[in-house]
Amino acid sequence: MTPASPSARARWFIRRLSARVFPSARFFSHSGSRAGSAAVDSDTTHSAAAPFPAAESVGTQSGPSTATLFDRTSTPTRTRHTARAATVLFACTALVCAAPAQARKKTQHPSVNVSTVLPAAVMAGLQRAHVPLSSVSVVVEKVGDRTPLLALNAGKPMMPASTMKLVTTYAGLSMLGPDYRWRTTAYTDGEVDANGVLHGNLYIQGTGDPKLVPEELIDLVQKIRKAGINGVDGALVLDKRFFDPSTRDLPAFDDDTEAPYNVGPDPLLYAFKSLSFTLTPSPDGTVSIDVLPALAQLQIDNHLRATGGPCRGELSALNPVVTPEAGGLVMASFDGNYPLRCGDRTINVATLDHSAFFAGGFLALWKQTGGTFNGTTREGAVPVGARLVATHQGPMLSDIVHDINKFSNNTMARNLFLTIGAVESKPPATPAKSARAIEAFMQSSALPTEYLTLENGSGLSRNEQVTALTLADVLQSANASPVAQVFVDSLPTVGVDGTMRNRLTREPVNGNAHIKTGTLRDVRAIAGYVASADGVSYVVVSLINDPRAEAARAAHDSLIEWVYQGPQAALTESLAEPVAEPRGKPRKNPNRRGTH
Repeated sequence: MTPASPSARARWFIRRLSARVFPSARFFSHSGSRAGSAAVDSDTTHSAAAPFPAAESVGTQSGPSTATLFDRTSTPTRTRHTARAATVLFACTALVCAAPAQARKKTQHPSVNVSTVLPAAVMAGLQRAHVPLSSVSVVVEKVGDRTPLLALNAGKPMMPASTMKLVTTYAGLSMLGPDYRWRTTAYTDGEVDANGVLHGNLYIQGTGDPKLVPEELIDLVQKIRKAGINGVDGALVLDKRFFDPSTRDLPAFDDDTEAPYNVGPDPLLYAFKSLSFTLTPSPDGTVSIDVLPALAQLQIDNHLRATGGPCRGELSALNPVVTPEAGGLVMASFDGNYPLRCGDRTINVATLDHSAFFAGGFLALWKQTGGTFNGTTREGAVPVGARLVATHQGPMLSDIVHDINKFSNNTMARNLFLTIGAVESKPPATPAKSARAIEAFMQSSALPTEYLTLENGSGLSRNEQVTALTLADVLQSANASPVAQVFVDSLPTVGVDGTMRNRLTREPVNGNAHIKTGTLRDVRAIAGYVASADGVSYVVVSLINDPRAEAARAAHDSLIEWVYQGPQAALTESLAEPVAEPRGKPRKNPNRRGTH
């Protein structure tokens, strides 16, 4: 049963797609304990007080001036944000406020590979995984002090997997503002008759809204209907010029072409271009199939049979065969036995190209509201002189960043990455424009870019690289910025939510750290903040690039636990001596892929 309210249904749909639970945001007090929970207030400005207070704070910063989308179309909303004066005054009084110029001064890090002795539990985890120290980079710093307490291979360029999302989301929040909103607009070049039939084309122009799900798109459909259009006797034309054509419908990252994490960016991204099928077996031998979102051209051929017996192994019935049919229809075929004991199962399948998926979703909602359509669909530009019919504003960027980081959503991150390039330069967006814009922001923020390589901003790449030291600098800068609370709240809380909800659930660090994870084949990564038991907050980053990285998750968990116990005190005690490089050992499953 779906929730009643539109916002709840939107979260429910994304939860089904990601198989994760949407939590409330949490924040920490400077004492290191979890202080409470607070959802992002989308109607107010955001506090500049750092969630992890340090010995100094920085002044406010505002985004660059607004650029226009196309000559006659206003850009999606981007509101300059400043810190509340009272909050800043309190922070400066309590924390000994330092001058912004001093805070922005580029930190001169000490030579890395000096304090390189890892905690005993971390070393043991690496040894069990047969991961050599040369494949590991680690940085641990106090929040507000960029001098590492622990650093191993900290300046070595590494594949970060999804911890690269920290760079993209911090840059996006700082450059666009937490209140930035994407716009999806409808235009027409025809006339509406007395019966409400539009004799002409209906144009839908997208700007890359990463969260245009059914509960959002229906708002645009209803606004078009309220404008007096009941039917369309013309074409549905999709204007996708906000992103360069070279950025759309790209080859999959790996051979799992139907995996939602492989979906690329698009100006009219709809429901992550993925169908969510829920299978429900019944004692009468039938299996019902529910699908979200509805597509006008989609038909389901259901030959599933509910059977007895145990639920074990891979079920071929979970894999529909999706094929195009005559007349533009798309058939999803299911066949096979489905054990009753398996209960409800949901499978997510990325299918079709972006334009076909959006058009199918739009027309399904259009017809559900009683609208008629007698034309064709195609891509094209909104002509000069076309009449604006309706505008839908998507969620605020603060909400988008929450979903990107909590649940490691690659597609949303890639849309944000390209949006930065389109807004800071001019449409159409390209990866090169976006990379240059983010690098310029980092340089202006005294953040190193020497070993930073950006390809799509999500970390789903073998070409993206960054050093652990750079990620630590990003975390330090973000925590001292006007977007600190929004940024930190977006990271998974250890043992509570997001990609960390099932890790360290019975350890004292549970609920006391915000950690972004990263997972690819041969890559494991963590980066975030730990509010330790000693009352001090720390930045922790660790990247592992090795064929046996998958087996080293326990080492990362041990590192987080060690930081929670208070690394400054622990460093004065006896730590493990470096162990001999372990002999190579093949991975148990060399074909397994990660997505976060």
